[in-house]
Amino acid sequence: MEGDSTNLDAAIESLLNVEKQMRLAGDVAATRKAVIDIVELCYKAGAWKTLNDQIVLLSKRRGQLKQAITAMVQKAMEYIDLTPDMDTRIELIKTLSSVSAGKIYVEIERARLIKRLAKIKEEQGKIDEAADLMQEVAVETFGSMAKTEKIAFILEQVRLCLDRQDYVRAQILSRKISTRVFDADPSKEKKKPKGDSIVQDAPAEIPSLLELKRIYYELMIRYYSHNNDYLEICRCYKAIYDIPAIKEDPAKWIPILRKICWYLVLAPHDPMQSSLLNATLEDKNLSEIPNFRLLLKQLVTMEVIQWTSLWDFFKAEFEDEKNLPGGALGDKAAADLKLRIIEHNILVVSKYYSRITLNRLADLLCLSLQEAEKHLSDMVNSKSLVAKIDRPMGVVSFGTAQDSNGVLNSWATNLEKLLDLVEKSCHQIHKETMIHKAVLKA
Repeated sequence: MEGDSTNLDAAIESLLNVEKQMRLAGDVAATRKAVIDIVELCYKAGAWKTLNDQIVLLSKRRGQLKQAITAMVQKAMEYIDLTPDMDTRIELIKTLSSVSAGKIYVEIERARLIKRLAKIKEEQGKIDEAADLMQEVAVETFGSMAKTEKIAFILEQVRLCLDRQDYVRAQILSRKISTRVFDADPSKEKKKPKGDSIVQDAPAEIPSLLELKRIYYELMIRYYSHNNDYLEICRCYKAIYDIPAIKEDPAKWIPILRKICWYLVLAPHDPMQSSLLNATLEDKNLSEIPNFRLLLKQLVTMEVIQWTSLWDFFKAEFEDEKNLPGGALGDKAAADLKLRIIEHNILVVSKYYSRITLNRLADLLCLSLQEAEKHLSDMVNSKSLVAKIDRPMGVVSFGTAQDSNGVLNSWATNLEKLLDLVEKSCHQIHKETMIHKAVLKA
């Protein structure tokens, strides 16, 4: 063993002398070859500690060529999976990442090394350490990294933040990805000649752009589920539903279309929700799940919905969601569904009545007087409805919401009428004065 060690040291010393001569002579190809030979020699001898030491030594040599460091890091990365144990692997990754730190020409290699180290930490159950490691790297500034690899890296950062329940940072990281990038057609993008392109090809394990789109929206569903933002969850499912690979397979799109319908019903009433609701009703695929077509039809029809009969009819469908892709709708969803039906009923009543007693409103909503008043007040506070309650009389008066332009126009009209009245009054006074003067002269 000592003889082997002596032979290895002698061979490395010889190659280091060659590397020095070539480096000082400025011979890029020969320097790169000498550096790679040293790395290969250490690997073949199984001297992993020596390999780490030589990588650090070669990177710190005076006037070391960028091409030599790049070649050395890339060659050493090939041996990561061939290490005898996990400790040796981690040590090699840490050595390579420390050597490549702060060097723009090996920034992509460093990002890949950090990603591998984070994966190892995650497998060991150290989610916080893995997330902290990934956040050190800002791949969005890397000009030579492939677009798909950048997106995959940022998505991995988002996933780790969600796993550690750091929702604020997850949202900040997710905003680094523009959703328009998923709509780009790769076939229409201008391809640069091979010699001019500085962008490296993405590794084989990086998913395609459409697969990344699916992963992105699934992560955003996890984020929005934390806040119970039903409309945004619905929009995420709609984006996944529009992926060609999903739309071609009924086994994939039926569960997603069911989720779209549920979250549309759970979302508070607003213009965006109404637009999505009508667009979904026009989808021909909805005929494959007639129960959900019926549910959406009930929401767009201006009629009072009986909550008990609706829940009896859809309870089984609601509970079936936990057995389908995407999982259950959440603990709060059943209570929110009842709330949305009550809000729908109040909006229907406001369309047909300008004034109604609180007792009659409570009867129509199948609620107690206090509950009806509470839900009505909540809707007025959220500006979903314009209404006034006369509590002594027990009467609700519904009004129509006016935007700022409408208010200004009504003021302008009122002022015009006032000025007309003033002008007519002045004219009448002037007329009476003239008649009076004429009578006096006569």
